[in-house]
Amino acid sequence: MKASAAVLAAMLGAADPAFAQTPGLSAVPQLAYVPPAPGSYRLERILRAPQGTVLDSDGRVRALADFTTGKVTLFSFIYTYCSDPKGCPLAYATLHSLKHSIEGTPALHGKVRFVSMSFDPVHDTPVAMRSYGGQEARDRRGLEWAFLTSRDGRELAPVLDGFGQDVSVAAVQPGQRLPVLSHMLKVYLIDPQGFVREIYSTSYLHPAVLLADIRTLLLEQSRPRMR
Repeated sequence: MKASAAVLAAMLGAADPAFAQTPGLSAVPQLAYVPPAPGSYRLERILRAPQGTVLDSDGRVRALADFTTGKVTLFSFIYTYCSDPKGCPLAYATLHSLKHSIEGTPALHGKVRFVSMSFDPVHDTPVAMRSYGGQEARDRRGLEWAFLTSRDGRELAPVLDGFGQDVSVAAVQPGQRLPVLSHMLKVYLIDPQGFVREIYSTSYLHPAVLLADIRTLLLEQSRPRMR
């Protein structure tokens, strides 16, 4: 059943950061086609990234806009104990692979960020998100990768609604300490002005596709603007 973020948080139970898991870096599937050349196509404005309040992995209260404007951003929702190989672990593995490609390209340095935000403010505390992010969350020299959560379901709800991201509690089995959250994997490409320009599902979530779209947005940003 589908649930609002506030109801979802209540259903999830008491917090326990010990459940945070570092995601496994499974292999990214091969791409069956060659993406078009960057700049040879246009990415339309789909929607504006919502406003909201979040917690960073150091527990500081921040405006969501700090993480959705100023750079080209890849934004995804996750939960730290997800075990679906086509869900959160796939998003993490894809971004991890792409991060190394971007860091190996000087022209992209300082222009791109990644954001992973939790569906579950109850279990995924800032400490849990920092543990989940591991070295990626602590890296201050390479590409910026923020691991965010929220204080409660009330603050999470408008963020989920604004992005159009659904999530529900799929099942809680007897003796199971954590629920299974059901959601469609989505990764959002956001331009520096805060507009969502592409939404990737599992079928199109590949480092080569993401990199081509990032380059396309950066080429767009570099063109003179009409007055």
